[in-house]
Amino acid sequence: MTMSCNCKINPNIQEWIDIVEKRIYAVCEEQELLVKHVKHCFEQEDIYTDDEQLEKYIGLARYFPFEQVFPWQKFVIGLHDCTYWKDTGLPRWPDLFCELGRGAGKDGTIAWESVCLMSPYNGIREYDVDICANNEDQAMRPVRDVIAAFEQPGNIKKLKRFFYWTKEQVASLKTRSLMKGRTNSPKGKDGLRSGICIFNEIHQYENYANINVFTTGLGKKKHPRRSYYTTNGDVREGPLDDLLETSEEILRGGEPDNGLLPFICKLNKKEDVHDEANWPMANPSLPYLPNLLEEIRKEYRDWKKNPARLPAFMTKRMNIPDSVSELKVTEWENILSTKKELPDLSGWSCTCGIDYSKISDFASVNLHFRNGDQRYDISHSWLCLKSKDIPRMKCPWKEWSERGLLTLVDDVEIHPSYLTDYIAEKKKEFNIEKLALDDFRYALLSDALRKIGFDAKAYKNVKLVRPSDIMRVATMIDSCFTNQWFTWGDNPVLRWAVNNTKLIRSNRRAGKDNDADIGNFVYGKIEAKSRKTDPFMALAASMTVEETLPAVKRPKPKFKVFTFG
Repeated sequence: MTMSCNCKINPNIQEWIDIVEKRIYAVCEEQELLVKHVKHCFEQEDIYTDDEQLEKYIGLARYFPFEQVFPWQKFVIGLHDCTYWKDTGLPRWPDLFCELGRGAGKDGTIAWESVCLMSPYNGIREYDVDICANNEDQAMRPVRDVIAAFEQPGNIKKLKRFFYWTKEQVASLKTRSLMKGRTNSPKGKDGLRSGICIFNEIHQYENYANINVFTTGLGKKKHPRRSYYTTNGDVREGPLDDLLETSEEILRGGEPDNGLLPFICKLNKKEDVHDEANWPMANPSLPYLPNLLEEIRKEYRDWKKNPARLPAFMTKRMNIPDSVSELKVTEWENILSTKKELPDLSGWSCTCGIDYSKISDFASVNLHFRNGDQRYDISHSWLCLKSKDIPRMKCPWKEWSERGLLTLVDDVEIHPSYLTDYIAEKKKEFNIEKLALDDFRYALLSDALRKIGFDAKAYKNVKLVRPSDIMRVATMIDSCFTNQWFTWGDNPVLRWAVNNTKLIRSNRRAGKDNDADIGNFVYGKIEAKSRKTDPFMALAASMTVEETLPAVKRPKPKFKVFTFG
């Protein structure tokens, strides 16, 4: 039950709220929405901030080589680690998602938060802090930061009375809390009794396998917490995108936050990068770090001259995903816009596209529907478990299989009957007007397709797709993305495939590789082994015969039945 308690917000938290509301420097829309959400929570919920605890935590920062504790850091630590429900005493925001531009002080914040929660000021014995990451350097960096701070000449004598440390871990002598860095190695994970799991650079996680193992130990200690600190990255459809989507639902959709504090710092749009006054949107520490500002200025000048050489500038510094080294099919926001509920398409006419690189690897079928400008697609894929590329695939393919979007084939190849059996089954539900695939793929599938009624010569209901057909349809695909006319339901396999695809200029001239206005376009793989494009290429094939579909779906006529006697 909510109630109006009109709780006074702690001044350390209010400091960041004032910066955002008074626009002391540039902040992104997500920060404006978060501040509004936090104020609403304090007004309507029976919560409070432990002022004394927060002051003690801020006091611990003096042992670190910080010139100051930044306002955003006090805001985050104050809400995540010091704000509680009055009736239960449980943390109000036990989960923190903190996306910051590179250089904002992420590792230093993790180190400081870890010492706070290990200290007697947290008041919980054996409140272990586990720093989790994909590699040892990222897992151990905050641990090393704590050790380096403790070993400063002015600190070491005093802190040895309260802490014990080795090269691998830090222990609180009073609370018996332990801070360690942990990687993806499964050794010793099952015995974790974490107070908090802090995930460093969550953007590198492809799925939840290791996250789930790390967090199974939570709940054994009072006040369990999770912290996710990261920049943006290149792995899509993983935990980072899920956190961003959940944050969007909280901040813009009005969904309950369920204990998650979404602290997101990014440019509002790509064009914002050309005014350095906007850079604090992605890095809220920047107004206090003149040396870092100068370094980013240099990177910006280099990036502007040759974006292909520094794609990480936008992705890491500004938290705007950018694979400008390749010509992308479309912006990620347009890909996400496809996640809309499909209507009931039963009885509709559609086209069918097929694509695969190797039958021993990955294959996809796409059913394509049209109603005016709106396009609807149903995509299904098959993955051969004998594929040598599986260890390199950066996607949660096991989860996709569990959701029925991907069929796993435990055989030496994906036999053509898998695809044709699927198409035959769909023919019972939809009217498949025409099928499209290229010559190479048709040669392998022709016999199996003929058995279900598709043949290029006899029935003339199969189109053999040429590169010129893809060039022609690429313009329409671009328009559908730009206007957000595609609807695919919740199909992360298809979204992933689009993000793996690049535009390749046809007939480009030597010396003009960076000129985006030369020639027509076909599609290619950004990376040949790990980033599959088959689902998207099947969609492209299905759109080459889109003209066979009626432009507007007419409602079925309703007949009245009369009985004469």
